Amino acid sequence: MRILFVMDPLELVDVNHDSTFAIMLEAQNRGHEVLYCLQPSLRLRGREGPAATVQRVTLRPVKGGDHARFEPQEAVDLRDLDVIFMRKDPPFDIEYIFATYILEAAEPHALVVNRPASLRSHNEKLYALAFPEFCPDTLVTSDAAEVRAFQEALGDRGAGRSIVVKPLDGNGGEGIFVVREGDPNLNVIMELSTRKGRRPIMAQRYLPEAQAGDKRVLFVDGEFAGAVNRVPKGKDPRGNMVRGAIAEKTTLTARELAMAAALGPRLKADGHLFVGIDVIGEHLTEVNVTSPTGIHEVNRLDGVKVETRVVEALEQNRAAQRR
Repeated sequence: MRILFVMDPLELVDVNHDSTFAIMLEAQNRGHEVLYCLQPSLRLRGREGPAATVQRVTLRPVKGGDHARFEPQEAVDLRDLDVIFMRKDPPFDIEYIFATYILEAAEPHALVVNRPASLRSHNEKLYALAFPEFCPDTLVTSDAAEVRAFQEALGDRGAGRSIVVKPLDGNGGEGIFVVREGDPNLNVIMELSTRKGRRPIMAQRYLPEAQAGDKRVLFVDGEFAGAVNRVPKGKDPRGNMVRGAIAEKTTLTARELAMAAALGPRLKADGHLFVGIDVIGEHLTEVNVTSPTGIHEVNRLDGVKVETRVVEALEQNRAAQRR
């Protein structure tokens, strides 16, 4: 197959940690042609259709900047490719949305992963609320008074009155606040987070279990593919690897297995082939569909190769698409 990876600059990736590089290398090792481009290289022109300026790459799992050899740039019609893998890292901004429209024009001629329409429709925080039975108490609003009332009501359920306030378009733990009961800064936090009431945010019951870790659970084509526990470092409550969290081996509890069984078919039906969900204290907090990470950590701790399952799923879905 000819597989195009739309991503951030390839020369800057860490070969020992970058999940996209692991998938690209596996595709190359299985005999597929690996192409690469940046998001701004995508274009759509009248009758000529969706296209991009790409480079064929040859990869090596070595550090020091010598991990990729680039062929000369060439223009390709996106409809002539077998698979297009959208792996541009967040932020999820208007440029990202425009890119999904271009990629959608390549369907159904090419298999686009994850499905562009679903990338637009499924905000990574709001998508979790499609499974409310697994989520912590949650409110989405731009009204500070509603957030305060929400926080006060939590005590009635014996859960304490600490909440987490986070932007709907944040990533890597950016813009997250833990607000304790009676915190005098709540109004200021709401002003900043909602841009003075113009933008909705998510408020959730704070889960004390976050101190013990935030599980990243990977799915490939609707099936559980591995998990890693990300333990916050120091006093920072955020369990994000980019914030220094430490990866530890983990297993899924009975409730988490039930969660995986419930989410898997929906993720597959919605066209999300590679997904990473976040779980704290057996509660679903986020469904990462844009550019989930964690492959290297799961591989190292569990002795598996998640990237093999990803590429096999690409092969199988492309073969089914051709029939």
